[in-house]
Amino acid sequence: MTRVTVWAEYRQERRDPPVAAVYPDGIHAAIAEGLRDAGFEVRTATLDEPDHGLTDDVLAETDVLTWWGHVAHAEVGDEIVERIHRRVLDGMGLIVLHSGHHSKIFKRLMGTTCDLNWREAGERERLWVVDPAHPIAEGLGPGFTLDAEEMYGEHFDVPAPDRLVLISWFSGGEVFRSGCCYERGRGRIFYFRPGHETHPSYRHPGVRRVIANAATWAAGSSGDRPERRHRPEPSEAGSTRR
Repeated sequence: MTRVTVWAEYRQERRDPPVAAVYPDGIHAAIAEGLRDAGFEVRTATLDEPDHGLTDDVLAETDVLTWWGHVAHAEVGDEIVERIHRRVLDGMGLIVLHSGHHSKIFKRLMGTTCDLNWREAGERERLWVVDPAHPIAEGLGPGFTLDAEEMYGEHFDVPAPDRLVLISWFSGGEVFRSGCCYERGRGRIFYFRPGHETHPSYRHPGVRRVIANAATWAAGSSGDRPERRHRPEPSEAGSTRR
């Protein structure tokens, strides 16, 4: 069974009544619920736990890490970011959600600012599947609609995705690359746009289906670990050194 660790700050849910009203048990709890319902083995971790809940042992037992952050990106310890980075390069999947685009780990893996345009107006969002052959698109049909969400608009300062699965259109006219796949080292990364803290998007069946599909994809085979060492002898018999 695929092992998923769901990480979130869990700050706004405890101090902001409008957020607590939507996610009384935390955003991480809603994401975890959807993944458990889909058959994954799930644990949660939050910012204020020791090591942010992401010890070496926890990450060693994690096939896929999901990441939701918003107001406390700077409080994530650099040593924890380095720990996650090593695990991604070694094959752990990473799903970065919504405002996690500005997380230290996502910016490090992308190598760009990851900046974008935004507007908090509770606008209708239509998510369109643009790569129906990708496993993350399974069961989504042409796409789905969220009645109210925060707007994210282009330009999104990330590298061109290896595969673009979803784009969003908002009622204000903006569009956004909202489902982006990357590979770094042996690890698979998926960025998924929806998830503003005052909207119940993580209970929407379409959003839950995307995250579950992404977890399955991100946990996929990374191949054998390459062996890198000093090789004093030629790899093939009869080879000569020039």
